[in-house]
Amino acid sequence: MAFLKFNKSELVNLEYSLSREIILANKTGAYCNTSIVTCNTRRYHGLLAVPVDAFGGYRHVLLSALDESLTLRGKRFNLGIHCYGDIYEPRGHKYIVDFDADPVPCITYKIGEIVFRKSIALAPDRNQVLIRYELVNAPAKVKLEVKPFLAFRSNHALTSENDAVKGGFQPIQNGAAFCLYEGFPDLNLQLSASASAFKYNPWWYKGITYSDEMRRGFDCREDLWVPGTFETELHSGDSIVFSASADGAVNATALKRRFSSVVDKIGPITSFRDQLVRQADSLIRESSGKKQIVAGYSWLLTGLLRETLGSLAGLALFAKNDAKEFEEILDNLIADNQERLTKRTTQVESPLYLAVTLQQYIAWGASDKAVWAKYGPVLKAVIESYLPGVRQEVAMQPNGLLWAQMDGVALSWMNAYIGGRAVTERAGYQVETNAMWYNAICFALAHERKGSAWARKWTTVKELIEENFQPTFWNADMGFLADYVDGSGQHLELRPNQLWAVSLDYCPVSDEVISEVMRVVNAELLTRRGIRTLSPRDIRYKGVYEGNQLQRDEAYMNGCAWPFLLAQYCYASFNMMGSSFIKRAEWLTEGFYEDLSKHGVGAFSELYDGDPPHEAHGAISSAMTVAALLNINWLIEKYREE
Repeated sequence: MAFLKFNKSELVNLEYSLSREIILANKTGAYCNTSIVTCNTRRYHGLLAVPVDAFGGYRHVLLSALDESLTLRGKRFNLGIHCYGDIYEPRGHKYIVDFDADPVPCITYKIGEIVFRKSIALAPDRNQVLIRYELVNAPAKVKLEVKPFLAFRSNHALTSENDAVKGGFQPIQNGAAFCLYEGFPDLNLQLSASASAFKYNPWWYKGITYSDEMRRGFDCREDLWVPGTFETELHSGDSIVFSASADGAVNATALKRRFSSVVDKIGPITSFRDQLVRQADSLIRESSGKKQIVAGYSWLLTGLLRETLGSLAGLALFAKNDAKEFEEILDNLIADNQERLTKRTTQVESPLYLAVTLQQYIAWGASDKAVWAKYGPVLKAVIESYLPGVRQEVAMQPNGLLWAQMDGVALSWMNAYIGGRAVTERAGYQVETNAMWYNAICFALAHERKGSAWARKWTTVKELIEENFQPTFWNADMGFLADYVDGSGQHLELRPNQLWAVSLDYCPVSDEVISEVMRVVNAELLTRRGIRTLSPRDIRYKGVYEGNQLQRDEAYMNGCAWPFLLAQYCYASFNMMGSSFIKRAEWLTEGFYEDLSKHGVGAFSELYDGDPPHEAHGAISSAMTVAALLNINWLIEKYREE
């Protein structure tokens, strides 16, 4: 597809190409992430990063980069590229003439009469990256040298020259195995050609600089261990496959077949929805038979409560119509999050999101009786946990509403901090938490046996919320709902959290309030890349997510546009306008497809600038964003059919 290709003029322009990344991820939780010219610009970049059990299952970069060199008739050409301070050396990107991301990233180099192609694939079911090298054309035989840069460190950290490194290697079939430090798996590097050799010549390459980290004011330099080079010869038309595996050595003679098999199974991209579904699948991890959702690549965590509940329906149901996978992931989440669900959490609305997820499951087509029979007891336990005396961070008040407070802690999804200070602490009655509270109680009461003691008890609470929610949050003069209310009264910064109060299945406000809220959201918060976290009219508004960490953290919840909020916006809009909103919903999603050649190539970003032209930021592949777009597409088709 045209939006997944780049030409020579774009690729040789480092300002352009270094800001565009490839991201490959698989079921084991491994990933391959670098720029489209394979120059690493973040500490998270690497050709193979894998979960390491010895270190809590967190991802660690093993293979940072590969430098390829071609020698023809005694003349050597280095295709690699690294940044050292403000110098790029070598400058192999100048030979690149084409990049194609479908079905796997493929880079074409041209050096005089030499045409050389490199394709990168990540094995779907093991911690292995495969690189196929093709000598498409050459006037004579060419010597290929491949130099691996090894990191063996957390993807959040950097490494430096040290005496603890174990620099030796173990010979394996057509290659060598390395393990630089205790606790790490062996990294097995192999070539498919038997007529290849590894030449041991260890060296520290010092001061490699990650430009994105430098620009953001973070530590940005590290030293990488290069153990030597792999060498072989190619003739015109030859191809060879290089494998880096953390799951043991492989049969080197089968690497070509393995690469072709991986690529064939990926399948072609024929529509934007295909790209969404591919990304959705890459965000579901299966380790030791346990399925979980990765919140985002390449640094967000796996199995998070809010992110899983918020993206589960989109990734499993709206993408793949897979109820079995939906329930398997949800069951794992519930088993792993008993404390957060019923005892304590710093995101007080997250447990209540369970009701929303179950409602999506039923709306998709699941039996409401079967869903309630299986998950009703869990949801009732969640609801009960908000009664006084159970949780320290949040509790129901005599008016039926939830008060959340823990000094210095941001008890919601708006949890950015600057120097240990919460940017948006929002202590008190939070509008979205109380909207989800009401929705969860109403959903439970609609399925609980009528007349039971539980139903009688919580019907009283439901009536209290109905009596107090709108008077507490609604401000008729401003025409929108307060973001939160504390002892000093309503806090009237215009934020998107009120969308939950007007978009859930059970709304605690009148139709007139819904109409007014949506009018204001349309006027001040809506963009084509998401919903702003603060109105541009607010003095605290920061419309661009750039600068040092302090400046970015100020913008994070004070202006950035978040795509996942578009799903709630579209729910509310479809509820109000029905099928007449279809065209508008399509227009809102089209903008994300226009961006597929930016930031993460073929991926969907976590957040955007609040100001035009709404550049992408954050995780380059976000579960919440992908799920929201799939959810909106599902709504469009649902209303189109009706």
